[in-house]
Amino acid sequence: MTDPATPDPARIRRIVHVDMDAFYASVEQRDDPALRGRPVAVGGSSLRGVVAAASYEARPFGVRSAMPSVRAARLCPDLVFVKPRFEVYKAVSRQIRDIFARFTPQIEPLSLDEAYLDLTDHLHGRTATRIAQEIRALIRAETGLTASAGVSYNKFLAKLASDQRKPDGLFVIPPEAGPAFVLTLPIGRFHGIGPATSARMERHGIRTGADLHRQSLEFLSATFGKSGSYYFNIARGIDHREVRPDRERKSVGAENTFFTDIHDLTAAAEALAPLANKVWRHAEPNGISGRTVTLKAKYADFRIVTRARSLPRPVASRDELLALATAMLPQVLPDPRPHQVPQGVRLLGITLSALCPPEPPAADDQLPLFG
Repeated sequence: MTDPATPDPARIRRIVHVDMDAFYASVEQRDDPALRGRPVAVGGSSLRGVVAAASYEARPFGVRSAMPSVRAARLCPDLVFVKPRFEVYKAVSRQIRDIFARFTPQIEPLSLDEAYLDLTDHLHGRTATRIAQEIRALIRAETGLTASAGVSYNKFLAKLASDQRKPDGLFVIPPEAGPAFVLTLPIGRFHGIGPATSARMERHGIRTGADLHRQSLEFLSATFGKSGSYYFNIARGIDHREVRPDRERKSVGAENTFFTDIHDLTAAAEALAPLANKVWRHAEPNGISGRTVTLKAKYADFRIVTRARSLPRPVASRDELLALATAMLPQVLPDPRPHQVPQGVRLLGITLSALCPPEPPAADDQLPLFG
């Protein structure tokens, strides 16, 4: 009987995940020599500002993307804030996408700065590793920027591999090494397992890939719902997802599970701000917005409710997105269900859907993304 963790040699795919190194910040350092070697944050420096990207010089201080700018400045007093130039980032991203297209039409962009490439039918006598080397060299030569790449037989492992030798690195996980590689990793490194799920897994004694591998499919499905089968497979180095060049994003969303249930509107409103920041940080650089804002709430008894509001036009700014979501909070908190013991909220989420290119606001109505 064939071990399901060992890919069939006739079906082994060659997947590359390319991830630009500190993309926005690296573009700014490339274009302004005075910023090179200095800790740089792309984003606003005001009280309401958010870090969109941090240079590698800023990261040892704990500065990360999506962090409030005030906190970033406290962590790194010498941090230089630079306003984002999304049109420039999109232009560079198009350059990089054109480089990918020289090697394969099977390209699945995840954002402006990363993508999956399926090279399985486009090797032309070369190895996937060799092509990944060529792609990285062309990116450096034509854009002046560095990229890290991971090569493996599925998307999950290729993405893990691209993180192994950042920045400016290349790492390969061959089929015979994939299952064992996964066993050594802490759960927090797994793509698709966020901080809240990781904390929940730790409460069940699941801290590493080996711990996850020991769990049955039945336990994982009962504990984590429809994600259980995904977790069961990736613990064995299995990922059947295909690279989808026609992948169309239907929505942009973010959610957070809290360690302590939220019972009052003030705390809930504060919890929505970073979610709105995250949603807008993904939408704005890609030139998209949406007409529908959905608020999701999960109560302590795990019941989920959603409330939505649609506009006749695209949401114009991060502030409007947050305002719309906040306005729906009284519909979910306090728990409105009759004949029930009031439940606190253990999760909140914001989703932007009915996506479309944003309409430019009038000049006197423009709101800064990062304050």
